[in-house]
Amino acid sequence: MEPNIPRLKRIAWTIRKDIVDMTTAARSGHPGGSLSAADIMSCLYFHEMKHDPKNPGWEDRDRFVLSKGHASPALYGTLAAAGYLPREELKSFRRLGSRLQGHPERIALPGVEVSTGSLGQGLSVAHGMALGLRLLGKASRVYCLVGDGEVQEGQVWEAVMSAGHFKTANLCAVIDHNHLQIDGRVEAIKLDPPLPDKFAAFGWNVISIDGHDYDAILEAFGEARRCGDRPTAVVAETVKGKGVSFMEDNVDFHGKAADDEEYRKAMAELDAALSEMEAEHE
Repeated sequence: MEPNIPRLKRIAWTIRKDIVDMTTAARSGHPGGSLSAADIMSCLYFHEMKHDPKNPGWEDRDRFVLSKGHASPALYGTLAAAGYLPREELKSFRRLGSRLQGHPERIALPGVEVSTGSLGQGLSVAHGMALGLRLLGKASRVYCLVGDGEVQEGQVWEAVMSAGHFKTANLCAVIDHNHLQIDGRVEAIKLDPPLPDKFAAFGWNVISIDGHDYDAILEAFGEARRCGDRPTAVVAETVKGKGVSFMEDNVDFHGKAADDEEYRKAMAELDAALSEMEAEHE
């Protein structure tokens, strides 16, 4: 099926609006790294992955693991857009008793495959899922979104080494390489570039892309599917806070919500961008 890129873009910008809405209403959360991943999430859930919101436990579904669990607003917005939960439930983000906590919980919300938030663990779980599916003879694939600051965790590289060794071709890791973590620039803290070479050294198929270029994102996932002899790492160059001018490449919004004035400005920018997209394709 040919991708409908204008539709994917509109979905991503709707997700961005929900991210800003959720985090501002909660007065907490991680908007920056959620906004940077919205284009990738739209492409995964609305073109690439096999899944069924009416049957979240479908055995033949593809799996998604949000290893950087603090970016839960991106996942919740995506799941709402896909029909896993009512969009109005997003207003309960981080509320006491809500299904939508700061980090996703598998037993709380259909569509969440793994409870995540302890950084460094998601890729190991995703690799175990992929191995299990292969043993069962399933054609299903596993996608795992990893933060570039998270890549500093040693367990990430244990998973990378294991997947390379076992040639787990049904595993695709996407690194959201937005170059910022809570303490500042990723490279200044602990990540010697180039990141693609590190994955390649462990035997992975590596694809470097602009993580906001829809053609590049979709082609990367297609190449990952066609690569039948090893796992794939998609190193996606992204902009933290993408879509909101004052949040873009601004470390302050790694884990800080907008205030009321910032919220109005952010929503005006996102609404304007969405209206422009819709006008182009009327």
